[in-house]
Amino acid sequence: MADPVPSAPNAAAPLEQSRRQLEALLEVSEAVAQHRDLQALFHDLSGRLPSVVSFDFLALVLHDPARNVMRLHLLESRLPTTQAVGTEAPVDKFPSGWVWQTQQPFLVADSAADSRYPEFMQLLQTQGVHSCALLPLTTAQRRLGALAFGRRAAQRITDAELQFMQRVASQVAVAVDNALNSESSQAYQQQLARERDRLQVLLEVNNLLVAHRDFQELFRGIVTTLERVIHHDYTSLALFDPASGLLRLHALDFPGAQGLLRTEMVVPLDASPSGRCFSTGQPCLLRGPELDRFPGEIIGILRREGVTSICCVPLFTHGRTFGTLNLASRRPDAFPDADVELLRQVAGQVAIAVENALAFKEIDALKNKLAEEKLYLEEEIRSEFNFEEIIGESAALKRTLAQVELVAAANTAVLILGETGTGKELIARAIHNLSARRARTFVKVNCAAIPSGLLESELFGHERGAFTGAIAQKIGRFELADKGTLFLDEIGDIPLDLQPKLLRVLQEQEFERLGSPRTLRVDTRVVAATNRDLAKLVAEKQFRSDLYYRLNVFPIHVPALRERREDVPLLVRYFVQRYSRQLNKKVEYIPAEVMDTLARYSWPGNIRELENLIERAVLLSPGNELRVPLAELKPAPAAAFGDAFSFVPSRAPAETPISTLEEAERQHILRALRHTHWRIAGPNGAAALLGLKRTTLQARMRKLGLRRPI
Repeated sequence: MADPVPSAPNAAAPLEQSRRQLEALLEVSEAVAQHRDLQALFHDLSGRLPSVVSFDFLALVLHDPARNVMRLHLLESRLPTTQAVGTEAPVDKFPSGWVWQTQQPFLVADSAADSRYPEFMQLLQTQGVHSCALLPLTTAQRRLGALAFGRRAAQRITDAELQFMQRVASQVAVAVDNALNSESSQAYQQQLARERDRLQVLLEVNNLLVAHRDFQELFRGIVTTLERVIHHDYTSLALFDPASGLLRLHALDFPGAQGLLRTEMVVPLDASPSGRCFSTGQPCLLRGPELDRFPGEIIGILRREGVTSICCVPLFTHGRTFGTLNLASRRPDAFPDADVELLRQVAGQVAIAVENALAFKEIDALKNKLAEEKLYLEEEIRSEFNFEEIIGESAALKRTLAQVELVAAANTAVLILGETGTGKELIARAIHNLSARRARTFVKVNCAAIPSGLLESELFGHERGAFTGAIAQKIGRFELADKGTLFLDEIGDIPLDLQPKLLRVLQEQEFERLGSPRTLRVDTRVVAATNRDLAKLVAEKQFRSDLYYRLNVFPIHVPALRERREDVPLLVRYFVQRYSRQLNKKVEYIPAEVMDTLARYSWPGNIRELENLIERAVLLSPGNELRVPLAELKPAPAAAFGDAFSFVPSRAPAETPISTLEEAERQHILRALRHTHWRIAGPNGAAALLGLKRTTLQARMRKLGLRRPI
């Protein structure tokens, strides 16, 4: 390693030093590009860098996430050292860990006078090192460790040296990251190669076992293959059902029998040869009277059919037993030891083939489900009711949102009550987005918009041929919303004959598709909404009381727009800006008397009515001023929804004296300034609220004589 470079005596020394640093950085880049081996790279750097920075050792310390320690990986030193590559140090005991955690450099001017990390300072003194620096090694993706360099002389490391080595460290970090990624990639490739070799052996032993994806075709292949080498009269596959804790026959072959055996029959673990085989994980061979000790139905049928020998071998893969392969024969001397050993070897191949067939079946089911979800989400994107946020700052709305935040984290059923047009779906989406289910699907169903005859199929799905017109299997909304949230809008309109099935899935989280005897389990949170009085419907026998109580666990009342009049100006501005963009308009000014009239109106159609009115007003406005057809705002009868939603229609807005345009502009600007607490600029300032430039608003304020009160 080269000796330290003496300082240049003339004024050109800094320029010369900068030139050498740039050249050295280029050389470092070339070295990083050329070397794939870190040891060779480090050795190369130790020969290049001393022309710019003097040091006596260069070390690479990386963090081991598995053990949470700092490990010395590479060391280039011209000093006699006892430090061996692979030495580990606790993260909190050595400065390399501090550098990795804080991403700050650690400098030592004199190890003999430095009191930090005594063990580390003692180690430096033992090696004859007086000054050193540790720099963080970090890429854009992760923190790797520290780059350390030091020297024997008690000479402080200058800022220029530190900055240069930090640039070197950033390039070394990339090389280290590439090397680590390369090692991981090689390990993964080796793993894939081993898996490929295993699958190749299976292909060579029996192509038939891996050629079929369909479970029944696969089983026929297994039977055909075994018949060539082992005599037997009966073959079956029993797979473990975690839900029931029993083995279930998924396929069987018994030519010449009377058909008493059938698939889907259950096998107890403690009263059958296959159950014993599954529990012990060892082959089970039984003959003659030994079979009569098992009282199971299947054994009785086999014995009546003349079976005298049974051999069961476990289907074992990936460290677990998931079923058994069962053979039976009418010969008392069937299944000698050689056959049992051969069956044991074949069972390993059969296990993989069966697992693959089940995996393909599950993949097909998931693919169908994803296709259904894709279609549903495409419909969702195209729907018009797709606000990005809830607009409003009123106390009534804040109380509702507080309830939303309270219940979102729970898995409780929620019933959202409110008049039509109040934004009940937005509240349901807010509950979903604040819950732990937000990464999964939010599915909505409008129970009033689907004919009663099709609603059951829409909710629970159906099998092919379940009814006239069912030409393909359909996945229901409950399955689509598995691990997610199902929003049942207009729940009060669900037919009475469908309510028991809905109650069952709410309580048990299980149901059957139309035309299928198979019970499906889901983990779906239900949020329901209605603008009707469910308690009244229960009293009138139009809604089941048990379903009502199951839905009404946590009711949330969404206030009507007349109950949050202070939110009307915010909603008006929001809709004006939204439809101005959509309709390519430039509506920037809302007259004060128009805003006052809109705020006083009772809004029987709530936010939906307001939105439709503003959309029409923006479309009709010829210039920058919003022209609202106020003559259309007529009182409407109260909504008949109990005391919670009944209201007295407000009187028609009284005529307001017409003021001058200048006075109207003055009042409008003054209202905006008060709303923003006289803040003019910024995203929350009055200028942005009014859709004006800051300078334009200030000029109008000067013209109108508006000054901030003292």
